[in-house]
Amino acid sequence: MTLKEKVAIEIIKNLHNRGFEAYFAGGCVRDRLRGVEPKDFDIATSAAPEAVQKIFSKTIPVGVQFGVVMVIEQEMPFEVATFRTEGNYRDGRHPSSVQFATLEEDARRRDFTVNGLYYDIKTQKVIDWVGGEKDLKSKIIRTIGDADQRFTEDHLRMMRAIRFACQLGFEIEEKTQTAIQKNSNFIEKVSPERIRDELTKTLTSAQPTRGIRLLDETGLLIHFLPEIEKMKGVEQPCEYHPEGDVYVHTLMLLDGLKNAPIELAMGCLLHDVAKPDTFVRASDRIRFHGHDVLGAELSEKICKRLTFSNAQTELICALVKEHLRFKDASKMKLSTLKRFLSLDRFDLHLELHRLDCLASHKNLDAYQFCKQKWEELKALPPPPLKLVTGKDLIGLGLKPGPEFSEIIRAVEDNILEGTIKNRDEALQFVKALISKEEK
Repeated sequence: MTLKEKVAIEIIKNLHNRGFEAYFAGGCVRDRLRGVEPKDFDIATSAAPEAVQKIFSKTIPVGVQFGVVMVIEQEMPFEVATFRTEGNYRDGRHPSSVQFATLEEDARRRDFTVNGLYYDIKTQKVIDWVGGEKDLKSKIIRTIGDADQRFTEDHLRMMRAIRFACQLGFEIEEKTQTAIQKNSNFIEKVSPERIRDELTKTLTSAQPTRGIRLLDETGLLIHFLPEIEKMKGVEQPCEYHPEGDVYVHTLMLLDGLKNAPIELAMGCLLHDVAKPDTFVRASDRIRFHGHDVLGAELSEKICKRLTFSNAQTELICALVKEHLRFKDASKMKLSTLKRFLSLDRFDLHLELHRLDCLASHKNLDAYQFCKQKWEELKALPPPPLKLVTGKDLIGLGLKPGPEFSEIIRAVEDNILEGTIKNRDEALQFVKALISKEEK
């Protein structure tokens, strides 16, 4: 038993001692029945939020209006929610009102049967009002009650159904999936932040390709990522891409991922996003000139639309922009190669390239070359690139201007090539460069 679970049990016992009902609820019960250690322990109780806040010394009123209080014990957060029923969902996400209720009523207002389970620490038994245990054994995602009603109440539940299917490796029950298809346009009413969170959990699951397929088949994907739809049917040169069109290739790339970082997953999903816009058939040969650069621009727009952080956006766009450079790595001069290998999170660049190759021509020569050179570079101390500054150039009689960056770049290239090893050699190089330009 983990420390977090022990603390959660103490919270439940504390509520019991004050005369309230309290149970483990939702995902932690589901995961424990699956033999998986829960990450979080949510608690459902008959105690009103005000009572919870009085009982525990440190709380955060994260959703008091919905009966939810965050209890902080030993620096760990625990969501404690009062049994409740919910009024109409006016905005497709939040109920207009809540009423405190019984445990059974609390169960019947939840989203999916496998999430509607409770565990009683007194009897050490699962409480199941909604058939969740049966669906858990059958590995099925099914809404509690009418599927149309559940999805019109809270539109994000449609993406949650797909996310749970991919995270748990479950099938979506037929009526539930049909209801998602029927109501898919409602996803446009959900905030980009919420969509991003569910997409992230889906893409970083063990089944990202299945997630994209389900999002596509249910009609959800086109509403927030229409760029993926455009990939379908876009031909590729068969000598490099015998696997098929751009969409097929992209899904094959995602097939190689399992619980990957979101930046890598998005980089894989978007690496060829500009191919539909750069498709050219010339002399019976298909080309996609500049799809790497345009792809990075499109990726930036997509990431901003989905409200990814600036750091995430920068890395995702870099993965897209740089993915074609591997094929020329063995021909690069040493300074260019070292700069390429020094890209932030080059391990992710490497992995995207490996998956790109395996999803097409399967030639890993460039991957092996770059991997070896990268490992060799990591083993060396970083070169002292800042041997010459703008102040030095002014001291040599130059006026600040665009050529400053060109000169400093030339110095750095020679340092990376190994032809300049110290500050004196760097200054001599600059003096020679100035003398040559003056002639």
